[in-house]
Amino acid sequence: MSFPTVSAPKVLLFDVNETLLDLAALHESVDSVLLEHQGSKQWFSKLLHYSLVLTVSGQYRPLPEIGVAVLQMMATNRDVMLSEEDAKKALEPLRSAPAHPDVLPALDALRSSGIRMAALTNSSSEVLRAQLEHAGIAPFLERQLSVESVGKYKPHRDVYAWAAEQMQVPLQDCMLVAAHPWDVAGAAWAGMRTAFLARLGVQPLPIAPKPDIEALDLGDLAQRLGAAA
Repeated sequence: MSFPTVSAPKVLLFDVNETLLDLAALHESVDSVLLEHQGSKQWFSKLLHYSLVLTVSGQYRPLPEIGVAVLQMMATNRDVMLSEEDAKKALEPLRSAPAHPDVLPALDALRSSGIRMAALTNSSSEVLRAQLEHAGIAPFLERQLSVESVGKYKPHRDVYAWAAEQMQVPLQDCMLVAAHPWDVAGAAWAGMRTAFLARLGVQPLPIAPKPDIEALDLGDLAQRLGAAA
């Protein structure tokens, strides 16, 4: 099935974890530590939960620190003894996650079409740099934007407003690209255009504004924006 092209935004802002990067190795590592199949999915959900708890409480701690704390909490609940050092080791695959196979060709096509591109992630600046360099994504992006500079986590609207300011364009001229319904919803409510990638077997949030684009992957998105991948 073919879809009509959509007018391209001035700036594409990409979520990183799971949207651009394949976190299969991280999930396997966390599952192994928790001795539970798909325990990593619960860990990721709780990681998001507690990052938002800090945000609404006016607090900020780097995402890796929250990730370690949450993993230790979950391990204790499963009667698994897990030191802080072992928890950090279990999360190391996050730094070396590869790009999904569709990502690099699509980014090349989008760059050739003249669309400005940047990353916008909840990861710390240091982890973000390591991720994008390892995955070969960094050369395609104009900026690497971490919520660390804002002291709040997505989907707080201040994060999206700050990102638009950093790119020196109005919010409505940015399009957030993410595989997470909560991220897409937050960006839309903040005033950005949005593109949802159906990577994770989940759907956009029905009570949020409908995404401007719903694509299967980044190659599909590039085509919808008139860039041949």
